[in-house]
Amino acid sequence: MALSVSQLTIQDQQGLLHIGPFNFNIEAGQILTLMGASGSGKSTLLNAIAGHLPPSFSYDGQILLQQQCLNTVPPHLRRIAILFQDDLLFPHLNIWQNLAFAIPRSVTGKARKERALKVLKQLNLIELQNSYSAQISGGQRARISMMRLLLSQPKAILLDEPFSKLDKNLRYDFRQFVFEQIQLQQIPALMVTHDDADIPVNGSVITLNPKPQQGNLC
Repeated sequence: MALSVSQLTIQDQQGLLHIGPFNFNIEAGQILTLMGASGSGKSTLLNAIAGHLPPSFSYDGQILLQQQCLNTVPPHLRRIAILFQDDLLFPHLNIWQNLAFAIPRSVTGKARKERALKVLKQLNLIELQNSYSAQISGGQRARISMMRLLLSQPKAILLDEPFSKLDKNLRYDFRQFVFEQIQLQQIPALMVTHDDADIPVNGSVITLNPKPQQGNLC
């Protein structure tokens, strides 16, 4: 399982080069870090990979997942999940229902709740099953959000500054938790961050410079 791009360039509606060209490959369980100043194109690159690029942009090159070209694949069929800064849990659903929401529709009936409760047991958070997101801590919400993402069975993960709103101690613990889950599940991941401390040990980094300069692989 791998996520890669080949000769990927992104242009604005005037045809001017925004970022690129990019060539990179992220293997199963690997986390590639994307850094750069605001306006350098980090979110644009994530949106292109996820299939959410605004109409004002277009791209050339190939986006590949498990050697399948995704260029014309609709976003909901790409099997690429995104973990954002905010947990985005549904406030009207309790915790086990939030988890069950992500489970593929092929799992039906009581099996959906059973799978959600199994995850809560693994996290030692089973007592939260009937609680709502407003009733639990930020660290608990973060872990629930990550496990909900994994329950959707993604083939690749995009991490959009998922640690930036957490305090220092919680940030370290959640970062380690996320990295462990990615390695355990053997899913390729691309992470956007502004913090050098977020970079995995011996991890590769792409640094983007504000346009009109191009991104460099380092």
